[in-house]
This record gives sequence, structure tokens and C-alpha cells, in this order.
Amino acid sequence: QVQLVESGGGLVQAGGSLRLSCAASGILYATNTMGWYRQAPGKERELVASIKPSSTDYADSVKGRFTITREYAKKVVILQMDSLKPEDTAIYYCHARTYKDFWGQGTQVTVSP
Repeated sequence: QVQLVESGGGLVQAGGSLRLSCAASGILYATNTMGWYRQAPGKERELVASIKPSSTDYADSVKGRFTITREYAKKVVILQMDSLKPEDTAIYYCHARTYKDFWGQGTQVTVSP
């Protein structure tokens, strides 16, 4: 089992920045993928960014604005979000994939115009 606890998020004006952090506990190896998804009202959950030792992956909509990093020894994954836009408003979920998918409880990010 893997437990994921998110922190960060909140309300920010367009153009501002926020930092999301996710701490994992349980059996999680460095080779396992971790990342962030988001779900806006009325929309499906979508990948924002993911990271594993060999690569990172970003949604086209956040490339150049968001940066995902990972502290492998501490099992922490961080999403730095810059130049935020109102369309980034969503609940953001931490994700880890081992033998199955694990999810955090979600944290709200609201970007005002």
C-alpha cells in the first residue's frame, strides 16, 4: 500500500505561482512513476505532469509554466506552478503507480482573473 498526502494549493491571481507538494509513505520504489493529475468541474481527470528516473512528461497546456521535481530519498514529488491561468483552476491529485494506481485526497487550486 502507498499513502499520498498533498499540501499546498489555494487561491492566487492570474500570473501568480503556487507550489504543490506530495509526500508518499509505504512501499514505493524510485522506478515507480509519480505525478499530478487535475480535475476541473464538469471535466474528466487529466494528467498534468509525471516523473520517473528516466523522464518527465507534461500536458501541453502546462509546458513551460509548470515544473515537476522529485526527492527520491524522501518520496516527495513537487509541482511548481508559475504563470497560472484561470483555466488551471481544478482539484489537483497526487498519483503514484506501483502494482496499481494510488491517489491523494486532492487539493484545490483556484486562479482568479
